[in-house]
Order: sequence, then structure tokens, then C-alpha cells
Amino acid sequence: MHPSVHAGTQADKPAFIMASTGETVTYGELEESSNRGAQLFRKLGLKVGDGIAIFMENNVHYLPICWAAQRAGLYYTCISSRLTASEVEYIVRDCGAKVFITSVAMGTVASELPAKLGGVKLYVLNGALSGYERWEDAVRDMPAERIADETPGSDMLYSSGTTGRPKGVKGALSGGKLDDPNPLLGLTQILYGMGPDTIYLSPAPLYHAAPLRYNMAVHRLGGTTIIMEHFDPEQYLALIPKYQVTHSQLVPTMFVRMLKLPEEVRYKYDVSSLTHAIHAAAPCPIPVKKQMIEWWGPVIFEYYAGTEGNGFCAINSHEWLAHPGSVGKALLGKLHIVDDDGHEVEHGKPGTIYFSDGPVFEYHNDPKKTAESRNAQGWSTLGDVGYVDEEGYLYLTDRKAFMIISGGVNIYPQEAENVLITHPKVADVAVIGVPNEDFGEEVKAVVQPMTWADVSPKFADELLAYCREHLSPVKCPRSVDFERELPRHPTGKLYKRLIRDRYWGNRDSKIV
Repeated sequence: MHPSVHAGTQADKPAFIMASTGETVTYGELEESSNRGAQLFRKLGLKVGDGIAIFMENNVHYLPICWAAQRAGLYYTCISSRLTASEVEYIVRDCGAKVFITSVAMGTVASELPAKLGGVKLYVLNGALSGYERWEDAVRDMPAERIADETPGSDMLYSSGTTGRPKGVKGALSGGKLDDPNPLLGLTQILYGMGPDTIYLSPAPLYHAAPLRYNMAVHRLGGTTIIMEHFDPEQYLALIPKYQVTHSQLVPTMFVRMLKLPEEVRYKYDVSSLTHAIHAAAPCPIPVKKQMIEWWGPVIFEYYAGTEGNGFCAINSHEWLAHPGSVGKALLGKLHIVDDDGHEVEHGKPGTIYFSDGPVFEYHNDPKKTAESRNAQGWSTLGDVGYVDEEGYLYLTDRKAFMIISGGVNIYPQEAENVLITHPKVADVAVIGVPNEDFGEEVKAVVQPMTWADVSPKFADELLAYCREHLSPVKCPRSVDFERELPRHPTGKLYKRLIRDRYWGNRDSKIV
């Protein structure tokens, strides 16, 4: 299916609604807008296989532009709104975009880009910026009819760069019809029961793979999506009964923020319309997920996958309660756990997670990184560490790049992070390795407190003791530092590289 089909049968049905403003775009309006955008791309000379780049906050124009590129057979690269001008320039150049679209909300960074992006056609939305043409003016006079050579385009997204420079993932275009079957569509229907009656609440940035792809999947099915401009825990809860939300996708940090609301706020809102609350992107601490299932019921679904799409694991609430901490069994690709010597390990022993027999991916313009993601058997990895139990359920340990080696002992900081985040006075936490002359590295916790007034040596000691109550001392931090806000991406990923660099300076900090 394709939203163009629904525009013909239910033109007045909302395709999506912006949560804060209530702005609504119907399927008929989405069809007209995406057609005008596709016509403009052809007028500019963009052919099937060319690319555009989008650098915007969540706004009412975002998805229509993506659908315009999709029906014109283009690659559309959605760029994090948190990046600097140099980082944006790198991605635009690397992906080969011929058109760059931004908004005045990105003005501080966007104003630096005309001098950096010579040869790229620049457009701005919701106002004017020097060096840019207005997108609204450009599409206004374009025909609202479909272009003659429609064929499916695809997103071309970049990794979040939490351990180094972002890597682009570019798949082959199908060359087929707009409504050709889509693999994700089958997953959303079979695993999560999505269909034309789905009301999907999207609290995350649209530039990230999962929110972008799931919103577009709902549009293929004829449902309605609610787009939050920014995640706010109470607003999220209020939106569920307001729109009778049936489906949503979150990250564990969102669970944590909702659980730390006062009880009278949490239980003020009726969440009973939710049938599927899907989460991924980062490991979820076991106590946090247990509390969510107790609160919302067995509607929590988890999956493990990456932008690369080389494999897919999934688990529902009932399975998870029987296998707490697991991210599920492989539904796409075959799982392998491999040690540092390249050998598969026995059940229960951690190693690097590889997939075989799944979709093949390449990192755009980076054969070295592509090669590094493969082993001698041709299996591919995202760089995560985990283990598989005897029933085939996968458990994530951490990212290999985050491992701390202290006195020859391998320490995975995710364990301590999962403990410390459950402390009622902790809003966020990163556990990292910092220089130690005797041991090479030692474990440190960098904590964002719920209230800055709590910060004191006594509170640091309290957190260290709290961790030792739940974990072996060797896995626990030896010290605690406090930060007012950690550099966590809205998609839930933590930029540990930025935190580590403060402690390592010019030394080798292992994460590059």
C-alpha cells in the first residue's frame, strides 16, 4: 500500500497531527503536497537515484517532503538537528545530496551552511534565511499531479556517531511500483497488529530511523500518526487518552522520565487504549521494564535492530517476563556470538553479536568500515556485545567500544548504568573508563541528578554504596562526578565519546 491509495479512498482522514499545535494534514493534503514536491525535484533535474538532505526539527512539512522524495525515486537523508555546521556539511557532501532543505528553527547552524555547500540547491521553511530559497514559494506553483516516472525511493540514514563519525547506510532501490510490498510493513502488521485503525504516537525525532520508518509505515496502512515536536513525559501521557492512541514507540530514557513523575501525575491519565508500546535503541534496565509492565500491562514490545537492517530480534511482554533482560529471538537473520579470536562461543557466554543469512548492507563511501563490520565468514555486526541462552533468546551486554579494561579485567559499564538509573535521585547516568596509572583505566560514573541541590560528596558516596549493593565491587564506579545535563541524543543514545574526551584529552580513549 501507499498513502496515495488512501488519498483516493479517504482524502479527509488525518494522515498525521502535530501534537503541540494540533496542525492536521489529511491524506488528500499529503498527496497534493508530496506531488508538488516530487514535481519540483524533477524540475530541478533530480533523477531516480539522486538524493536530498533534510535538516529540520519535527514540523508539519517533514513527512510530506519525505514522501515527495520517496515517490520521485530519490534517497532522502534525514540529518540530526543536534549537529554542528561542519557535521551537517560532512553528511550532505558524503551522501551526495543535490538539494538541502532546512527550517528557520535551525537558523544558527543553517546560516553557516551556504558558504559550505556550494553547488547544492538550498531551501528553507517557515521563514527566510540568507542564501536560501523559500520551499513554500518553490512548490506553490508546481502541479499537484503525480509525476510520470514514479518509483520508490528510500531513506539513506546515518548512524548517530556516538563512537565516531556517522556512517551512511545506502540500500539498493527496487525500481518497482510505489505500492510494492515493504518488509517493515509486514513486521508492523504481524508483530504489532498495525492497520488502518492504528493511532500511532511518535515522541522521537523524525530524523532517526525508527520514528521515520514507522510513521511512514502507518501511512502506508492508512492509519493516523501523532507527532510530538519534543518529548515531554506528562504531555506524552496526556496525548494517549486525547487521541485514543493504540501504538507508540519509545526509548528506555522515556520510560525512566515517566516513571519518575509523581504518582498523582502518572495515574492521572488513562492509557488503556494502548495495545502496543514498542521500544528499542538502547538496553532497558530490568527494574524499569518491570515497572512499565506493571503500570501499562503486557503491552510492552521490544526489538533489537539497527539502521543497517542486517538482523532483527523481537520479544513481547509475556516472553520477557519469562526471560527478563532479553531483547528476543532472531526473526530476521541468524544469530552468532563470537569471541575475539573469531570463534562462536557457548550459550550464556558473552561475545560480539553477528548476524548471518540476513540483508546485506554497506557503509556509503567507506569500504574500510564496511569490511570492519564483517568477519571471515561474511557475518555482519553492529558492534554490540551480548549472549544467547539455550532457548535462543539474545541478551545485550553493551557496545564493544564502551568496554572498560581495568587491570586486565573487562568491565561492561551498562550493568552499573542500569543500577544507578533506578536510584530515585538520578535523572541520567553514564559510566565510563577514565585514566588510571596503575590499572590503565578505572570506572567512573557521571551523573545527572534529578535536582542539582542534591549534589554533594555525601550524595556521591550514597550512589557508590547503592551500586555496590547490587553489583560486584569490580563492576562499580570508584568515583562519581556530576553534570547538569548529559549529552544524550533524543533517540536515547548517549554520546559517551563527548564525556570521555573530557577526561582523556589527547590520550588514547579507545572510542574514536
